[in-house]
Amino acid sequence: MFFHQLCRALGRNMKKLVAIILFLSGMALANDDKIDDRVVNVDEQNRVMNTAIMQARSTLDSFFKLHDAPPEGAENFKLKVMLSDENGVEHFWFTPFKRVEGGFAGVLVNEPSVVNSVEFGKVYGFKRDQITDWGYELNGRQYGSYTVCALFTFMEKEIVATYKRDHGFVCKP
Repeated sequence: MFFHQLCRALGRNMKKLVAIILFLSGMALANDDKIDDRVVNVDEQNRVMNTAIMQARSTLDSFFKLHDAPPEGAENFKLKVMLSDENGVEHFWFTPFKRVEGGFAGVLVNEPSVVNSVEFGKVYGFKRDQITDWGYELNGRQYGSYTVCALFTFMEKEIVATYKRDHGFVCKP
């Protein structure tokens, strides 16, 4: 199974919990030599994560312009979207995605861990205000992914170095 837990940073009895999925790339997952995805739980009041979400949202229009007219070598455009049900809140990557009347639609590319009302590989609609991150690859390097970079602050340095090496994350300080 590609999706397993890295840590349970917060107890299960916390009322407000946000599960953030660290999704790297469907193609990268097929390579057994690369580090797999992890699920990391983060309190919804976490300053580092909320700052990352604000940065991603503030640059969303620029991302959409790039998506609509990608430079040579740009691929794997994705959006991270917050979904919820009676079980809680979880953030999922969607790729590919497109604009539709009233918002967006895309293919969910994570296995749910908290939210049980969605399934991996199915198409779902969502609104702009549900988007919490974006990312794309350019010549083997991953740009955007603000929440992934924020998650790196909670992880061991060796694991972060492996993710960056294996998947080309470019995290701005």
